[in-house]
Amino acid sequence: MFRPAQRRELALRAVAVKGVSFALACRAFGVSETCYRCNPKLDEKNEQIASLLPGLTSAKKTWGFGLCFVYLRDVQGHASNHKRVCRIYRELELNLRIKPRKRLKRERPEELAVPEVPNEVWSMDFVPDRLGDGRQFRLLNALDEFNREGLRIEIDVSVPAERVVRALNRIIEWRAKPLAIRIDNGPEYVSSTLTVRAEKQGIALTYIQPGKPQQNAFIERDNRTVRNEWLDLYNFESIEGPSRLSPSGRGPATTTAPTWATPG
Repeated sequence: MFRPAQRRELALRAVAVKGVSFALACRAFGVSETCYRCNPKLDEKNEQIASLLPGLTSAKKTWGFGLCFVYLRDVQGHASNHKRVCRIYRELELNLRIKPRKRLKRERPEELAVPEVPNEVWSMDFVPDRLGDGRQFRLLNALDEFNREGLRIEIDVSVPAERVVRALNRIIEWRAKPLAIRIDNGPEYVSSTLTVRAEKQGIALTYIQPGKPQQNAFIERDNRTVRNEWLDLYNFESIEGPSRLSPSGRGPATTTAPTWATPG
């Protein structure tokens, strides 16, 4: 597919070389007679820009039109309209070829069903973080999917399966037991300690598919809130003690750590 300027050039060559009439050449190449007879006035600015662009694109092979225009305007001092530079850029066929991305076809995830009453489905997940001295600790978040109510945040340097069962028992003491708990395939969740306890309590453990955290979206959204509102704002010196704001935080130089409220 030729551009109008290229078709006009072909028509001019056919008239000059083959000796055909300009009307026949215009019809053959799809060029209007007005376009054929038009003699564009070459501006000195156009010639100057046309002489600079090829050298600039050859020196900066990763630059597209935008960076070339900014360089000519801010560095070279050419006060030309961007439309003029873009037209010359395209006529010289200096367009940067962009390799198209190969889009992967992904299956559309099923929408999560929202429970109709409280204590129908809970969800749990771990959130890791580090203290100021580099030691790692974990947070076990428990959430009621009906109204997104945070049930408990269990914190320690290690939260094994026995600790998970103890945290669930404390929630059940004041909240009553749920019908099901949505969890991932972590070692604490697949251990017999939790599965046997859930079977005795009559609680169904719903495991998500590996590598698909969107199936547990409610607790993942709660984890983001915990990360953004607490963990990223404070530099914890210990699990129980005071903390200092991180350098990127706002507010006074010192403060106390937020209280990790655990009902019951």
